[in-house]
Amino acid sequence: MSVARNAGGANAKANWLAGAAPGRTITAVNIPAWDDREWTPLPRLAGTVRADICVVGLGGSGLAALEELMALGVSAVGVDAVAVGAGAAGRNGGFVLAGLAKFFHENVADFGRDTAAALYRLTAEEIQRQAGALPGIIRLTGSLRIAADEAERADCRRHLAALRAAGFAAEAYAGPEGEGILLPADGVMQPLQRVRTLAQRLRTDGARLYESSPVKKIVPGSVITETGTVRCEAVVVAVDGRLEQIFPELSPRVRTARLQMLATAPAPEVNFPRPVYWRHGYEYWQQQPDHTVALGGFRDHALKAEWTASAEPTELIQGRLDKFLREHLRVKARVTHRWAASVAYTKDGLPVMEEVRAKVWAAGAYCGTGNIVGALCARAAARLACGQSSDWAELLAIARAHAAKS
Repeated sequence: MSVARNAGGANAKANWLAGAAPGRTITAVNIPAWDDREWTPLPRLAGTVRADICVVGLGGSGLAALEELMALGVSAVGVDAVAVGAGAAGRNGGFVLAGLAKFFHENVADFGRDTAAALYRLTAEEIQRQAGALPGIIRLTGSLRIAADEAERADCRRHLAALRAAGFAAEAYAGPEGEGILLPADGVMQPLQRVRTLAQRLRTDGARLYESSPVKKIVPGSVITETGTVRCEAVVVAVDGRLEQIFPELSPRVRTARLQMLATAPAPEVNFPRPVYWRHGYEYWQQQPDHTVALGGFRDHALKAEWTASAEPTELIQGRLDKFLREHLRVKARVTHRWAASVAYTKDGLPVMEEVRAKVWAAGAYCGTGNIVGALCARAAARLACGQSSDWAELLAIARAHAAKS
């Protein structure tokens, strides 16, 4: 999802879902609140098609790769195992944040100020690019990092000082949400609407996109699905969660986790004009223009269990979210949706963007910040697959070399 820095059985699951809001009925289980519009499924790949590049994954990053390839005049085909935005791209918290998974001052310490600032600047530029391309879907509201305790308030001060020293806009903040930092250039989005809009535009421009086409094998020159084959010169796999299942060679440094969320009916009793990330980003919430609230977090309250490829919500974490929703956010509106998604993390906090096999590029494991970082990684992978250069790829390589030394 976009920030982060056990149920017993069928009956237990039904009981806690029904009981989460006393006297109320949960209307959607493991369906994101963002899935509020009709979508006409795309065709399934059948037979053999040819392209210069095959992109695997039709989330935000895969679609960004396809946009880049079309801009370069490169023939491309995109396939997805399920549907556009069926993974984390359509199930995340909808945060649009500059920077990497770690906070800026931590990146300065890890990679040096010049590299950290250059990476941050490219993410800020990507926010502006996406907002310009998707008006109404992405809203540049700013974001809040709010401290949960005095230790985090001190960390916020270090964070703010580092941003200001590098020339980035940031302000000390104290308000109803608490104390912390205001990042005025950040924003929010409706994530599933974003990716579906991008897919529709790509198809209008002639892109060949296929849903319900799980990849069974990637071999030199071909991507083989259940019912078809893409003959191609190179492959870009743009997948966040479960990346290590596709490329077992990445498993020593990539691990998939489950992030859980809930959403409510309109809650006019509260007012959150900006998205908020709290307790170092472990909890995060936003309020949409219709006053509904989307809340995620508490992965660290069951850390061992949440390192999983399962994307089913659990009683324990949903219970924590319920309690926080009522007691901390003071939301009274009923819970209408509960869902989970799979995202992947790396040991060094940097996303994967590399040639993992000959002519096969991977972009993924965005460490909870896929909405912006994912797009940059996939665009870079697309360029490299075509023999082009990429500033983002060069900066990531420098950052990773620094991280390896430390």
